Amino acid sequence: MPIGSTEPHGPHLPLDTDVTIALAQSRRAAEKLEAAGVATLVLPPLAYGLTNWTEGFAGRVTLRPGTLWALLEDIVVSLEQDGVRRIVFANAHLEPAHVQVLRGVAMDHAVRSDLRAQALFVDVTRRKNAEKLGKEFQSGDCHAGRYESSLVLAADPDSVRDRERRVLPPVKIDLLEKMKVGVESFRKAGASRAYCGDPAAASASEGEELLESLSDLILSACRETWPDLFA
Repeated sequence: MPIGSTEPHGPHLPLDTDVTIALAQSRRAAEKLEAAGVATLVLPPLAYGLTNWTEGFAGRVTLRPGTLWALLEDIVVSLEQDGVRRIVFANAHLEPAHVQVLRGVAMDHAVRSDLRAQALFVDVTRRKNAEKLGKEFQSGDCHAGRYESSLVLAADPDSVRDRERRVLPPVKIDLLEKMKVGVESFRKAGASRAYCGDPAAASASEGEELLESLSDLILSACRETWPDLFA
């Protein structure tokens, strides 16, 4: 299940950037799972989430935490009714409150049974996963920066305003440190154009490498959680 958001990503990336990334990650992972003999279905993506960090920028659409939780819960239960017992959350929207909801829903569906599905959340913000996604991602200053711009250049290049991207200066806001002192929006953190990091340094080739890493994270998590599928 690809999970993204609808929110501004600088002057160069589309509002559905996170959806594009989550869908590309899911499709690439599905190809690898199918190659390993595991029948896999990619669901239509969830395009909305918690987007409080982009408050004040045009194009932001947000849900309340309870709405997102109920929506995910309803989808899991609906899939259970159709006999699905293994669900992977492939999330590309990294806002902490959004990630926290996904963790909670996955914890509520942590055990598979004859009647219940298990939800596996492959959380790229966990340190062991983040270490595989490059220095910019690990720094936290990656909203519409080199990391996300590279992924969209690889997955949906026609949606990128590339002339604008190429001339954008790097923006360093020390996002992780700002979060520690209670900052809760990109504007207040210093990202006045709804991006941080270095989008001008992005490339489609780096995006392809990142897609390989992101899909490998899903493949590895599935192998670890459901080894019987690979026997």
